[in-house]
Amino acid sequence: MTSRWSRRIATLAAACLTLPLAAATAGSAGAAPPTPADPPPPVFVDAETHDPSLVSVGDEHWVFGSHLAAATTEDFVQWEQAANLVTPQNPLFDDVTTELAETFEWAESDTLWAADVIQLEADGKFYMYYNACEGSSPRSALGVAVADSVDGPYEDLGILLRSGHRDGEGPSEDGTPYDALVHPNAVDPDVFYDADGNLWMVYGSFSGGIFILELDPGTGLPLPDQGYGTHLTGGNHSRIEGPSMMYSPETEHYYLFTSFGGLGATEGYNMRVMRSPNPDGPFVDAAGHDMREVRSNPDLPIFDDATIEPYGVKLMGSYQFQREVGAPGTGIGDGKVSPGHNTTYVDPETGEMLLIFHSRFPEQGERHQIRVHEMSMNAEGWPVVAPYRYAGGNDTSKFVRKQLVGDYRFIEHDKTISPEIRRATTVTLNQNGTVTGAVDGRWRQYQKNRLHLTIDGEAYDGAVTREWDPTGERWVTTFSVVGTEGVPLWGSALAPLSDQEIVDAVATDLTLPGTGSVVADLDLPTVGTHGASIAWTSSDESVVTADGTVTRPSEQDAVVTLTATITSGDATAASTFDLTVPVLPAPGLVARYAFDGDLAATGGAAAGTVTGDRVDSEGGQLSFTEGVHGDAVHLDGSSGVRLPDGLLSGQDYSVSLWLRPERLTDFTTAFFGARDDVNWLSLVPSGWDEHRTMLWAGSTTYYDGLTGTQIPTDTWSHLAFTVETGAVTVYLDGVAVHTGTGFPDVFTTDDGVFALGVNWWDTPFQGDVDDLQVYQGALTADQVATVADGQVADLTSP
Repeated sequence: MTSRWSRRIATLAAACLTLPLAAATAGSAGAAPPTPADPPPPVFVDAETHDPSLVSVGDEHWVFGSHLAAATTEDFVQWEQAANLVTPQNPLFDDVTTELAETFEWAESDTLWAADVIQLEADGKFYMYYNACEGSSPRSALGVAVADSVDGPYEDLGILLRSGHRDGEGPSEDGTPYDALVHPNAVDPDVFYDADGNLWMVYGSFSGGIFILELDPGTGLPLPDQGYGTHLTGGNHSRIEGPSMMYSPETEHYYLFTSFGGLGATEGYNMRVMRSPNPDGPFVDAAGHDMREVRSNPDLPIFDDATIEPYGVKLMGSYQFQREVGAPGTGIGDGKVSPGHNTTYVDPETGEMLLIFHSRFPEQGERHQIRVHEMSMNAEGWPVVAPYRYAGGNDTSKFVRKQLVGDYRFIEHDKTISPEIRRATTVTLNQNGTVTGAVDGRWRQYQKNRLHLTIDGEAYDGAVTREWDPTGERWVTTFSVVGTEGVPLWGSALAPLSDQEIVDAVATDLTLPGTGSVVADLDLPTVGTHGASIAWTSSDESVVTADGTVTRPSEQDAVVTLTATITSGDATAASTFDLTVPVLPAPGLVARYAFDGDLAATGGAAAGTVTGDRVDSEGGQLSFTEGVHGDAVHLDGSSGVRLPDGLLSGQDYSVSLWLRPERLTDFTTAFFGARDDVNWLSLVPSGWDEHRTMLWAGSTTYYDGLTGTQIPTDTWSHLAFTVETGAVTVYLDGVAVHTGTGFPDVFTTDDGVFALGVNWWDTPFQGDVDDLQVYQGALTADQVATVADGQVADLTSP
């Protein structure tokens, strides 16, 4: 693969050859020079490495992370997965499970957390600083392994630090009893050289905070008599972790990046930075706060986020440039959820700075991948992060003022640690230097690609860049600035449109998902592109209100017309939608599959069909065997049963079945239902919770219906679950083993996908299934016992 730099030169040369003749002529006539052509669209190839840490070897860049994952790239655009999961087969060790057995034993864990690899100048070898943690406490071990090649195999040199010592296990690393409020959790290392060639390791997560140790540059081991090292920030179990150090020759400062909050999709992970002229501090934020003093209040409940929220310069939290109706592209837009645990890259030739991190994404639960964004230094010497992912670089770095005038999608980050996703609003940079829209203020451009904003009396400074908008699939002008209190603001330019063009674009693009037959509340958009307003009226508010609330009729289907009035400035347009709202079905049996020699159903539903190893795969085979009530269907681990589409709809339903697994594989589904690949539920005999049985659901976030037990193999177990307007109960052999609220509204259409033993992703179920009963409405505990006995429950009686 050619290097990123040679590809960029070739791209620019090709662009110059294809400039329109008129543009070249205008330039030669003395007009302002044309804007350089943008590069071709990028082609992204993604990989996953949670908690990535970078090491570069020539033109090749590696990231290592948790669970012994690793990935490589030459251009930070296309990645290749190199390793993943702590198993004997992981190529980074001959057998990591035996090589690091002492670490796993101390940490009481079978996995590894965020690793860091560095090539020591003394011997040219690669040193992996690995770590493992018990998870619910700071009982951890941090060690080092060495290899001749970056891709291993690594050989253990032993544990360097331990944390979480218990009574009777001796003192901690500084000779005193371990105290989780003040001593670090020995995880999340980042090893780096300072500007003078000294070697350091910064590390820590939650507990006593972030610490730094000086290492021997010849051996990579800690210099003696340091204990845990020097405290830099955090403590009292404050949720600060994932430290990474970057030195800037431009500012002659060390930048300590950390992540605040929890890493899950609903835990508010966000990246922040502090700086110091010295690698071991003290560090300050933009407001001058001494970050050594930043820690949670020990008098408040554990993980007190409110106390630490005001500190540090924020780089990025959860956000979304949501795609508004009428905007280019498709889908929900571009954004990140709980981005964090970053590493950095500074190109030694160009000084280009990249922020590399893992992220989750809107409406994708806990799925995560590596992401890279470009950084710039503002006038005050603080890094600002480009709003879109790095697409190979765009050499357009000079802008004339009139190019910046116009409407922008606007992200206003804040300092809170919360699950809230900051969504885009609209602002305008006006020709007269004012800012109007979601915020009011003033703006000015300077030094061709620098931007200064004043909003509500606070100064913000940063950079203007050309970035690839993945939703609109085009290069756009963006800005990223940060204020004196450490809060970043982002903008992404909208294509200029007249008011009439705006309302026409919204009217053309406006659709209602699932219209035709409506069985659940509608999400009616009220804002279109460029801030256009969309107002709704209904022909029958008793069935569908103007805000989309649906009340299904009890006697006969209803036909309702919704009208959308679109307004932008003085321009208006209207769109109408005719909807059918079917009668609300009475509670009762929808389908019963007895599996007595076939896949036929009673209750009016269609028969099931045989599938291959995925819900929509052809092929497959099955047989029948003796069941609990008559026969049962046997699934061989490579096949499943596709049930009729639309088997269930609405918010109230119940499912009951008997299972006899022959083997248990993690995440394998027994019963699966989905609206799409984001919104689904799955009854899982062996889940992520120590392989225990669970009812799992995906939506904007995951729902984990943990049962606390695992059903046995080669034995029949009765499982049932009921859902009633978000309240869920899971039964095992007649006992309620899980109750909860907030279960996602999965079946909002009448064409959901349903199956036994297969889904779109996981290993198929191997074993027997008997007497599947599906109900509209929630069964009571007594009714669950009734269906377990092989009878049909009567939901019409009290």
